[in-house]
Amino acid sequence: MVDENKVLLKEIEKYAKENKVPIMQKDGIKFLTNYVQEQGVKSILEVGTAIGYSAICMALVDPKIKITTIERDEERYLEAIKNIKNFGLENRITLIFNDAFNVQIDKKFDLIFFDAAKAQNIHFFTYFEKNLEKHGTIITDNIFFHGYTYMDPEKIESRNVRGIARKIRDYVSFLEENDSYETVIKKIGDGIAVTRRK
Repeated sequence: MVDENKVLLKEIEKYAKENKVPIMQKDGIKFLTNYVQEQGVKSILEVGTAIGYSAICMALVDPKIKITTIERDEERYLEAIKNIKNFGLENRITLIFNDAFNVQIDKKFDLIFFDAAKAQNIHFFTYFEKNLEKHGTIITDNIFFHGYTYMDPEKIESRNVRGIARKIRDYVSFLEENDSYETVIKKIGDGIAVTRRK
């Protein structure tokens, strides 16, 4: 990676920290970009752009990669546009400002990456499954949810956090019971599910 890109990525990381924008953890991003490279991924659909960090990192893997990414928060969407332009990637990363469930996409993708509202993962999966290439992969971040997913629910004070943790457990069960796919949970970053179509 050229030095200028490293500097720009550091600026995004700093902005995320200062503005409490959740971006993928360093080892998670490393795993994701390595996976994209090793599998020869050329087309990616991302649900949950945030400020464009993971989309930019994936696009920098290979100049042939094209990404479509969806974000519903206007402030983050506008920041993502700015960041993507700074990298000169606007021709390869298509940003959509909308709720994911209002977006109709006809294309198929080698990789679909879910990094949005964790409680909606099952719905994201069933909604966008039609857009996955025959032997494609769905990757989901935040499976461990800062350790809450597999914590004793009685020890979690927040009802909201308990609810999200339960829905993530339901999602993992949904993946593991789906006979059309093979899922591996990676103990990387905040937990990553790698789900490959058989």
